[in-house]
Amino acid sequence: MAQPTIIIGAGLTGLSTAYHLEQAGFFDYILLEKEAEIGGLCRSVFQDGFIFDYTGHLLHINNPYVQSLIERVIGFAQFNYLQRASFIYSHQTTTPYPFQINLHGLPLSVIAECIEGFARRKNINNPKTFYSWVLTNFGAGFAKHFFIPYQEKQFCLSTKQFSAQWTGRFVPQTSLADIIQGALSDRQESVGYNAHFFYPRYTGISLLPTNFARQLINPVALRHEVTKINLVTKTIYCANGTSYRFETIINTMPLNHLLHKITDTSTSDLARHHHKLQASAVLNINMGINNNCMPDKHWIYTPEKMYPFYRLGFPHNFSSSVTPPNASSTYLECAYRRHYPKMLIKQAIKQSCELLDINEPDIATIAILDLPVAYALYTPWRDRHIDKLLARLREVGIYSIGRYGSWKYASMQEAFLDGQQAAEDILQAAVPYMTREVKVKQPTI
Repeated sequence: MAQPTIIIGAGLTGLSTAYHLEQAGFFDYILLEKEAEIGGLCRSVFQDGFIFDYTGHLLHINNPYVQSLIERVIGFAQFNYLQRASFIYSHQTTTPYPFQINLHGLPLSVIAECIEGFARRKNINNPKTFYSWVLTNFGAGFAKHFFIPYQEKQFCLSTKQFSAQWTGRFVPQTSLADIIQGALSDRQESVGYNAHFFYPRYTGISLLPTNFARQLINPVALRHEVTKINLVTKTIYCANGTSYRFETIINTMPLNHLLHKITDTSTSDLARHHHKLQASAVLNINMGINNNCMPDKHWIYTPEKMYPFYRLGFPHNFSSSVTPPNASSTYLECAYRRHYPKMLIKQAIKQSCELLDINEPDIATIAILDLPVAYALYTPWRDRHIDKLLARLREVGIYSIGRYGSWKYASMQEAFLDGQQAAEDILQAAVPYMTREVKVKQPTI
């Protein structure tokens, strides 16, 4: 008799996998979650009347299936639908996002440098690094004044040490006409994948995992941190002393952590590759403010080195329910590698108060949320080996999926789709053991 499928991680991807399996009538799985609650990084913290998410989690949807899935499981009546109000603060000036079409208001020397750089940019065939990709697509001026300092701040790595394979729909392109129009007039167009977004009306982003978990018949095994995976005996071991035999694993934990936990006697020696996958971490500093004097913006990018945070967000502008009446909130995102300086929190709070004109006595509460794996870095090693690595894992029965399981830059929409695809893969493999046709139900669109 076949052993059960083990799903590692009850974040959105793991929950989506379990949901789609059950929708097809497949219940021979166990969903393991190391924390005491579901959600992964798609969670909310309730503190002193404020709701803080693990950084800015906004739902961007352009896929019809995901749209119908959210309507079926949660209902869009539970969400606010918002047009993005995002900005960049640099050169002591606030300009609309994206930078590459909104130069108006910046110093004339910066505007001239950006336009001249774009006009004179050189086409580099198949640029290998993000640095050369930016020079090819935007020119030296845009690279200098936004792309390079911002991306190095967010990824904590030189732009000459990672590629642009992650950019895709995440970085809007531009034209000379758009640049000139944006330099001559003050505007903000709905450009880019995040021009509009959904955010829960009442409960923070935890609404998503909570509602998907409620759809499941099988319980989630909480406080089950996987410590070892033995591919020889097909056994998973957990920190609480439990162990499980498995036929197949659906993994959503960070890929480097997965590899480190594998005991493998094959010639591939999967575990030895874990340290070659690099990521930047994020310290998410949330502040609840006693008054409502914050900007009427959703978030602000801060590319300049003088600020320890690369982005500021304002959740009370996503939903009024995340703060008490007449209060507001902000989060500061500070990226780091391995360890953050002891003074980082104090410095970030001080500089954000100065930038936002907050009196420190008006801070009602502070919640520090640490994301030790936040952005998978597209290093040369990752780009050369990721497909072969994921394929090798599949050969030994491990489907490593999702933003962290497949080591990619992705949104919540991809988490739902990755879970759906993993369920279909499992169902195809399970056909011999099932007595009826299995197919993931597709809602009417």
